[in-house]
Amino acid sequence: MKKITFPKEEKAAIVARLQKYFADELDQTIGTLPAEFLLDFFTTEIGPHFYNQGLRDAHAALMTKMEDFGEAIYLLEREVEKR
Repeated sequence: MKKITFPKEEKAAIVARLQKYFADELDQTIGTLPAEFLLDFFTTEIGPHFYNQGLRDAHAALMTKMEDFGEAIYLLEREVEKR
């Protein structure tokens, strides 16, 4: 599986959000480097679970649309006269 990566600017924004979470919710400060390590841990160890769930959700949504599409095609069928 391809490694999950973020562009530099996006990674910096996520790190800032982790630092804000630690400050607001845990009353602790966390430096940039530890926050980056935490993000790398989440990305490597937990990220694939969220990624796979996203794929399952996308697949389910696609299957629902395919069923709707199949029904729409069925409704377009014309009755054939028997002679």
